Amino acid sequence: MIMDTIAKLVNGTFADPDSDGKTTLSVPTRSVVIAGSLKGMEAEVIGALDLEPPFAVVSDPDTHAVMGERVERAVESLVPVVRIRLGKNPHADMKTAEALVAETRKAGTLIAVGSGTINDLCKYAAAKQDKPCAVFATAPSMNGYTSVNAAITEHGHKKSLAAVAPAGVFMDLEVLAAAPKRMIQSGLGDTVCRATAQVDWLLAHLLFESEYREAPFRFLADDEKGLLAEPEALVSGDLEAMGRLARTLVLSGMGMTVCGGSYPASQGEHLIGHYIEMMRPTGGNEIFHGEQIAVTTCVMARLQERILSGPPPRVSLTQATKQSVLSHFGDEIGAACWDEFDRKRLNEEGVERLNARIGQSWPDIREKLLTVNTPSETLASVLQSAGAPVNFRDIGLDESFFLDAIGHAREIRNRYTFLDLAADAGMMEPKTLA
Repeated sequence: MIMDTIAKLVNGTFADPDSDGKTTLSVPTRSVVIAGSLKGMEAEVIGALDLEPPFAVVSDPDTHAVMGERVERAVESLVPVVRIRLGKNPHADMKTAEALVAETRKAGTLIAVGSGTINDLCKYAAAKQDKPCAVFATAPSMNGYTSVNAAITEHGHKKSLAAVAPAGVFMDLEVLAAAPKRMIQSGLGDTVCRATAQVDWLLAHLLFESEYREAPFRFLADDEKGLLAEPEALVSGDLEAMGRLARTLVLSGMGMTVCGGSYPASQGEHLIGHYIEMMRPTGGNEIFHGEQIAVTTCVMARLQERILSGPPPRVSLTQATKQSVLSHFGDEIGAACWDEFDRKRLNEEGVERLNARIGQSWPDIREKLLTVNTPSETLASVLQSAGAPVNFRDIGLDESFFLDAIGHAREIRNRYTFLDLAADAGMMEPKTLA
């Protein structure tokens, strides 16, 4: 039934719940293969797409050892291959992305062998050259496999940039289950944030009448129930549980694609995560993206619960100024942040309008938000059962830095979340959330 959802989205027959089923939804990805094992099938699944040769197969030392070498051999039986090996632990930054664009000039198609970083780099490089790409996943660590955006850092500022959706996504569950546990836990972290992201996105819609869609959450509902019920199975090698996670990651990316942006999967919890990635002092232990999101999801869930359990909030003029943003982030990153943040700051007219909206409709708004909310205790319990981090100490962060992340994350991007509502209503109190 769940694989049917993927198949229907691929072939364009999924009934859109936001149009009462009168129209159908489709995604640009043409093939998704999730199998217990893909050994011996690599040439078959990629060949069925009839992509433009030659193929640039992109991996790093770790993903090459896990799957890249066998993908190269299989693809070479079909078309000429350009082997591109990135350095160990590559970064999804503009410098690396531009270098990859240069290295793949003569390729017709990019084939990513990896997870978050390699997938984002290849999707972005393919988009810059109007070329197709495909991906062989090596870890269930993030939900961006099928999305049309890539998280790329430019001048120190984490951005979500336009990318091409992969024509094919191929997931070998044996490979995914053998990935380092931290990567599996990271994928779970990037999955459970559906709860806080949906509440944040719906909040903005109810307050400002901005766009909101039910479809991306309908995609995930059935598989999410299974994941929340048995999270410990993910780290025990259970292929059925891994299949649920893999499908959820694929469908989350498709939800972003259908919505034309990361809105259904990236809200306040990701803003805090992006702050950590942008501002964390160098030299600390590596933190996987989904590990951060596991922790920041717990923070956002507590913040959302606290505001929803209290009286209607009343906002005031936004206190942050251009000078305060530049002072905190530095001139270069701060200028980029201010360009985003300035668009959602509340002026006197905005304060009056928003307080009127809250005063008139808060009981109805609260009820609708609680309908899609998942309790913070449930989210923390699920993550802990899988051994995933749930607080800043678990990922080696300094408390004062983490409190800054909670307090200043909203200044990174023009996306209205409970971080904004709490700050403008004088209800932030980062220390009580960490």
